[in-house]
Amino acid sequence: MAREGPGVAAALASSTLGGTSVVATRYLMGALDPATLGVFRFGIGCVLLLPVALALRSPWPRRRDWPAVALLGLLFFAAFPFLFNAALAHTTAARGALALSTQPLLTLAVGAALGVERLTPRKAAGVLLATTGVALALDAGLADAPPRAWLGDLLMVGAAGCGALYNVWSRPFVRRSSPLSFSALGMAAGACGLAALALTTRPAALPVLDPAGWAAMLYLGVIGGALTFYLWVFALGRTTPTRVAISVTVNPVVAALFGTLALGEPLDWPLLTGLAAVAAGIGVAATDGRRTAREPAAASPGPAGLPGNRLP
Repeated sequence: MAREGPGVAAALASSTLGGTSVVATRYLMGALDPATLGVFRFGIGCVLLLPVALALRSPWPRRRDWPAVALLGLLFFAAFPFLFNAALAHTTAARGALALSTQPLLTLAVGAALGVERLTPRKAAGVLLATTGVALALDAGLADAPPRAWLGDLLMVGAAGCGALYNVWSRPFVRRSSPLSFSALGMAAGACGLAALALTTRPAALPVLDPAGWAAMLYLGVIGGALTFYLWVFALGRTTPTRVAISVTVNPVVAALFGTLALGEPLDWPLLTGLAAVAAGIGVAATDGRRTAREPAAASPGPAGLPGNRLP
């Protein structure tokens, strides 16, 4: 576990920053559609990371890995943010972050289904506890929730599913290249995919934002894009998908606090109780006493049509 400390710390930092990004995203959703917001967020992130990767001569993915890197980029930097942004057009920052906290549960399920890690009775109990906590928290304060909050919650669970697949599939590719180059190429693929989607619905034009809106956009690109997702990919290269995904439990706490301070969203005891249950359940699932640190080295299938890869 000591060797994985930097990875766990990077995942926690990424999720903490991600919680603030939930609030910034919700702030901008009245002025931008989900695809355009994602183009700016990951376009800025790619522009920042690519020169750094070149300057540091970071190892690039092997040529035979490029199709998988592109597909993973579309999954995590196009499908994930589109669903994420669309969700926050319908639900609150705190509820959205809570729905996103199902990602560790989905990562455990995907890992077990693909033979990457075992779903033991202890993990199953943790999943049940955390799922109950999510249900409790999402059911809290419905009178204060937007009318279509259920749709936002559902879209955010879809985003969490994209993240779970990325967590399991991307690790071997990261370890064969570097977090910087892998993140930059993935963001480039995702931004291009979102740009193509945005151009099908509206002509290319700069969004009309006030100074606060542009500040939020810059924050999302620099902190919520480049730094947050670089830290996430760094963590995936140094610890297990489950340990990385577990850090998402930090996200709703930060989002709820910032949502209360910045957006005036309600923060009540049922919501806090649900947060505690989510954290406790995922903690139980993550500390399986039998094989937490050393899961069997199972084949991790790549995206459809690509050869599988073994997770060390």
